[in-house]
Amino acid sequence: MLRRALLVLLAAACASRGPKPAPQNPSPMVESTRAHERVQQRPPGGKQLTIADVLAKPVEFEITPACASSPPCDLVVHFLGPSWLPMQAAEDTGRPLVVASVNLGAGGSRFAAPFAADPTLFTRLRERIAALSPPLRATYLSGFSAGYGSIREILRQHADTIDGVLLIDGMHTGYLPEGKGLAEGGRLDESKLLPFLRYAEWAVRGEKRFVVTHSEIFPGTYASTTETSDWLLKQLGMSRKPVVQWGPHGMQQLSESRRGFFTVLGFAGNSAPDHLDQLHGLATFLPMLWQ
Repeated sequence: MLRRALLVLLAAACASRGPKPAPQNPSPMVESTRAHERVQQRPPGGKQLTIADVLAKPVEFEITPACASSPPCDLVVHFLGPSWLPMQAAEDTGRPLVVASVNLGAGGSRFAAPFAADPTLFTRLRERIAALSPPLRATYLSGFSAGYGSIREILRQHADTIDGVLLIDGMHTGYLPEGKGLAEGGRLDESKLLPFLRYAEWAVRGEKRFVVTHSEIFPGTYASTTETSDWLLKQLGMSRKPVVQWGPHGMQQLSESRRGFFTVLGFAGNSAPDHLDQLHGLATFLPMLWQ
């Protein structure tokens, strides 16, 4: 008995001296199992314009060929990523679209702050785009990674005017207490997820369209897109269906959950290339907002 007790104490002492896992923001992994195919840029097919005086950085937008030839058109405002990529994805849908690209820097707070500070900002941006475009109908929001910050604040203020939302590996929140993950007894800061929950409820009822995609990346210092998606599904009484199939550009889909017009798609991967895969899948994900 004494020997066993000593062994238990020794094990506990060694465990207490062991290093804690290093923060994983960004993921330190390098992954080469999947193809990680990339969309190749081509010359734009539509008319491109710039609005320089609404946000701190210029907003580029394109009137796609389908929009120019067959108005009225729908507006897609995409947050974060090289402008050519959402524009090219919009062209590839063949739908009459005007697509705007908003880039405000690194981090969700950079995208959230201006819209939180000025509730009229998105309305003014939409009006400026409309003044330079063919007649517009529906308005859709698309966000990659930190771009979710802008979408969250717009949904707080103008959710009823938004017809559909696409979040691409980018629905985050903090832990409470700060930095204490779920495995350590922490919990999600739900206050930052409530605008998404409200919109998801509308989508479940068929009133709006909401598509969420996510990887398995675990930032460590704040909640992952897997954790926030799990929370959202739990609040809605939904569960994931295991799936093993190919996604766009070599992505591997692992799960999905659908109800009404609300969809959550989970994909493999915990590395930076896996994160970027999601953005390059935009041409596949975007039509889910109206199909």
